[in-house]
Amino acid sequence: MSVSSIRTPHLELIPFDPIAIRRLIEGDRPEAERVLGRIVPDEFPNSDELEGFLPIQLQRMGQSPRRREWMARLMVSETLGVVGHCGFHGAPETIGRAEIGYTVFEPFRGRGFAREAAGALVKWAFEHGEKKVFATVSPDNAPSLAVVRAIGFQQVGTQQDEVDGLELVFTMDAPAG
Repeated sequence: MSVSSIRTPHLELIPFDPIAIRRLIEGDRPEAERVLGRIVPDEFPNSDELEGFLPIQLQRMGQSPRRREWMARLMVSETLGVVGHCGFHGAPETIGRAEIGYTVFEPFRGRGFAREAAGALVKWAFEHGEKKVFATVSPDNAPSLAVVRAIGFQQVGTQQDEVDGLELVFTMDAPAG
C-alpha cells in the first residue's frame, strides 16, 4: 500500500519504509539508505531509537500495514536532506488515541522544523477525522514544550511512561465546524 507524503513549506514528511527500518535495526545503513533513496545522518539511529522507537514502529507497521499513514515518517528538507523523524505513535484505534511525536537531529535544531512537522501532523489528523490530538513531553524538554505550546496544545495532565518516566500530557481539539 502506498502512503502519501505530507508537504509543508520547508519539509516533506515521507513515510518511513519498513524495509529501511529493518535494515537500520540490523545495522545495514547502506541498504537502508538505498531503500530510502536518501542519506541519513550518522547520529541516526541512536541506541534509544534502536531499542525502542524503530522496533516498535516496525511491529506496528506489521500489525496494521493498511494504517501505515499513522506511523513513522522522515522529515526531509529539500536543501538539507533528512533532518529528523516524526509521525504518530500508531493508528488511533491501535494505541487508543492520535498521538504525535517528533525528533529533529542535533545539527538541524533551532530552525523550526519540529514546529512545522508537528503542526502538519495535527492538521493531517484533523483532516482524517480525528477530534483530538495528543502529545506527551518530558517536563525537562524545554524545546519540545515550546513546540507544543506554540502550535496550540494545552496541558491536561501527567502520566508515568514505563520508558521515559514522567511526561506532561497535552491535547488539541479539532477546530469547530
